[in-house]
Amino acid sequence: MIEGSIFKSILWFSIPLLIGNFFQQLYNTVDSYVVGNFVNRDALAAVGASTPVINMLVGFFMGLSAGAGVVISQYFGGKRAEDMSKAVHSSMALTALLSVVFTAAGLLFTRPLLKGIGVPEEVMPHSAQYLMIYFGGITFSLFYNMGAGILRAIGDSSHPLIYLAVASVVNIALDVLFVCGFHMGIAGVAVATLIAQAVSSAMVLYKLTHTGEDYRVEFRKIRFHKKMVKKIVAFGFPAALQQSVTSFSNVIVQSYINKFGAAAIAGYSTSLRIDGFLQLPLQSFNMAITTFVGQNIGARQYKRVKRGIFAAWFMSTVIILVGSVCLNLGSSFFIGVFTKDQEVIAAGSAMLRIFSYGYIILPVVQVLNGALRAPDGPRFPCTLCLAPLWF
Repeated sequence: MIEGSIFKSILWFSIPLLIGNFFQQLYNTVDSYVVGNFVNRDALAAVGASTPVINMLVGFFMGLSAGAGVVISQYFGGKRAEDMSKAVHSSMALTALLSVVFTAAGLLFTRPLLKGIGVPEEVMPHSAQYLMIYFGGITFSLFYNMGAGILRAIGDSSHPLIYLAVASVVNIALDVLFVCGFHMGIAGVAVATLIAQAVSSAMVLYKLTHTGEDYRVEFRKIRFHKKMVKKIVAFGFPAALQQSVTSFSNVIVQSYINKFGAAAIAGYSTSLRIDGFLQLPLQSFNMAITTFVGQNIGARQYKRVKRGIFAAWFMSTVIILVGSVCLNLGSSFFIGVFTKDQEVIAAGSAMLRIFSYGYIILPVVQVLNGALRAPDGPRFPCTLCLAPLWF
């Protein structure tokens, strides 16, 4: 990240992230595909209605984990091994604490929240069951995401990819087994997702606890280092707040969609699944540029930071232009993969066509968001690095 071709550095780092994000997106997408084709429309709507609620809590944690990644990447780039180790172990302690908090919050507030956003009566039992099972095992998701964030912060994007690929295969196999074989309905896809996340969590923790590098996790060292926690929160809280506000706005949007019934909910949620796949390259470049900027700021290579931001923006813009055209022209086909219900297809394809017109602004938002997450406040000339992009 701190030497050689900038385009190649970002691109080759982003490709494993892209594939990894693909498998991450595959979790809920496979759930939607299986229940949409092998259960019924209400079950498909239930998975969709549940997703914004999940994202509201998980999104907050992802923001904090991004803050941890920034801190770790800067210490790694600056070759400050002891500080990096403290940051890693503080991050794991924070994950353990939030696992307890999020599990309790999810189990306690699932039904009141679903009622508050107006989930229809015919969809409510499915949504509540899916969410209760999901939040019962949310610890696995949090530990995987933090562990993968630590690996990406030190430039390793290949191992998180492998772990996600394995977990996705497990999820797909169990989805089919539990729903088509055991006829467990929506509970089957929820349990399958939980088991798959447990597998990915176990693999990433094994890697972190058995490596010989300075970022190795030792359980006896997991504790809150006050300085590190403050720094992680300082970096991560703005991103966590941003993620939470975005997710909360999606919950509000979902509450309006819920008033139109199961077909509208199913169509809307399916369009979001497809939309998520198009945004995968943007998310990958977002994470890549955060690591790139963090390491180069740690190495005090500020001119390289500016060139890296431009490279990430250019590559993501080319990809999103091609993708938005394909999504606009093939909207009905993509929705039809998930269901043959014509009402659902009509609602979902209309949403996809509207989405496609706004994608062009997303590369700027995602790349600058990732870049601005990495600098350490006013102590680094981040303004000088970013200002030329506006001219």
